[in-house]
Amino acid sequence: MSQPVPASPAASSDSPADSPAERPRPDAEGRPGLAGFRTRPVSFVRRSGRLTDRQKRMWETRRDAYLIDVPRAVARTSVDPAWVLDAEAVFGRTAPLTVEIGSGMGDAVVEAATTDPERDHLAVEVYEPGLANTIANADRAAAEQGREGLSNLRLVQANATELLETALPAGAVDELWVFFPDPWHKSRHHKRRLVTAEFAALAARVLRPGGTLRLATDWAEYAAQMLEVLDAHPALDNAHGAGGAAPRFERRVLTSFERKAHRAGRTITDLTYVRR
Repeated sequence: MSQPVPASPAASSDSPADSPAERPRPDAEGRPGLAGFRTRPVSFVRRSGRLTDRQKRMWETRRDAYLIDVPRAVARTSVDPAWVLDAEAVFGRTAPLTVEIGSGMGDAVVEAATTDPERDHLAVEVYEPGLANTIANADRAAAEQGREGLSNLRLVQANATELLETALPAGAVDELWVFFPDPWHKSRHHKRRLVTAEFAALAARVLRPGGTLRLATDWAEYAAQMLEVLDAHPALDNAHGAGGAAPRFERRVLTSFERKAHRAGRTITDLTYVRR
């Protein structure tokens, strides 16, 4: 479940270039887009994706119940740096907030929102079929409990780093989840990886003191990079000691993607950090 791709719907694709939709566009008078916008590579390639009939129906009829309308900067998944998410207004209450970066098809976040109603959940994803599928799963899970929708779940279609940098208030997040981000395994694509020293700083910014950062990857070399950059950040403590991996997070839903990784013989590494 990382930032989006078909093989791991929450991850990005293996394409080496941003999609045209993510590049700054000229304004109505033909002038270039915002100067300097996205000078750093993004960790995904946004692709339109074909929605199934069910996904299309849910997207058209139910997205307003879940999807937060994010003001854009230039690109379709950008975030206006002046906009700040008011979680209390969005959810209609004050509650601990869990944010999942790259929620994919919504397996983990829907399960969490269903089984932990006292906590609010924000799913961040750019892949439209994944968002539509999340909505469908959320409505189905709610119906099984005799409810109309999950009031403690909201979705954001946006570049995660922009959301962490400006849209989420400092200290607003109780738990931050990053499960199976795209490993961008080719050396020339490593610059696209989500979990970097810069990401560590953004995670530390949005987590409350005592808040938790949880990660998982099936790519050993990426796990080593995660440990290196996260252990080095002065505001993040590895819950299992420097260089230590965590036991499998029991609330992380076992997805078909993770089963595939097991069948391929890849080791799953879980990591847990606590904000000082």
